[in-house]
Amino acid sequence: MSRPSKRTRDNLQSRPNEPLPPMEAVNAVKQFKAPKFDQTIGVVVHLGIDPKQADQALRGSIALPKGIGKSARVICFCQPDKVDPVKAAGAIEAGGEELVNKVKDGWFDFDVAVASPDMMRVVSPLGKVLGPKGLMPSPKAGTVTPDVESAVKEYSAGKQEYRNDDGGNIHCIIGKSSFSAEDLAENLTYFIDTIEKIRPASSKGTYMKKCVISGTMTPSVQVAV
Repeated sequence: MSRPSKRTRDNLQSRPNEPLPPMEAVNAVKQFKAPKFDQTIGVVVHLGIDPKQADQALRGSIALPKGIGKSARVICFCQPDKVDPVKAAGAIEAGGEELVNKVKDGWFDFDVAVASPDMMRVVSPLGKVLGPKGLMPSPKAGTVTPDVESAVKEYSAGKQEYRNDDGGNIHCIIGKSSFSAEDLAENLTYFIDTIEKIRPASSKGTYMKKCVISGTMTPSVQVAV
């Protein structure tokens, strides 16, 4: 097993031991010795839900107020008259059965798939290949919608889909290390508030058990929630 680098050891020594308010947690992450590239800053919340219960499964989408510093490659399954408008909105590919066949043949060079409701009849067979990759369009995530142009524009600009994993955790990007502490803290607070608002009615006990933020190659810091 390789020995941690000096930078990693120094960062672990300076990491706070107690949960911190959002702004202080962000400042702690930004003060770590970081690699030369612009790190992605992410958040993970561990929730007191039972992921096996359908009424406690959480899934949705979120557009953070300060963006996330990156764009997404979006495709759109739509009728012919929508192809040009959605491409103008930012879609890298758009179409109907021909796009479905392209994906069936193994093309997955995209991050988000959007579809209009009337296209789901031809898109649904892709569930077996897109579902396991988390790319299947879904009404809950806002990726199945009549307003495909707006959806493409929002996801291209960094809107994110989220869902809980089998351990009851939700992951989300809140920005880049080059963001100001104020912008990162605003995004973090917005994310926490959003997750609080979607608490399932059947969830008992402590809902938000733990929240941590971290950079791509720096330690995590616990956030007080």
